Amino acid sequence: MKKEKWETWEKFRKKLNISPEQEAEIQLEMDIIEATIEARKKSKLTQRELSEKSGVKQPVIARIERYANSPQTNTLIKLLYPMGYTIRVVPLE
Repeated sequence: MKKEKWETWEKFRKKLNISPEQEAEIQLEMDIIEATIEARKKSKLTQRELSEKSGVKQPVIARIERYANSPQTNTLIKLLYPMGYTIRVVPLE
């Protein structure tokens, strides 16, 4: 039986051929999702409770929190507003 070789992340990343702009976009999306998860946890809400407050179905919230789905802006606002959060556009540092 042949052993399977695992590539390092750096080698795999190079094969993806992602531009710096695409990488920044991916990182921004991950940061937004992480901030949304943190807001839910700080609000001491389960996904189901957030679903009831926001009107966004719990499976959708779960897929977003697993980074399986890219949330649309209106979905993020629906999730954040009942927890007392919003989205702002701010200058880059």
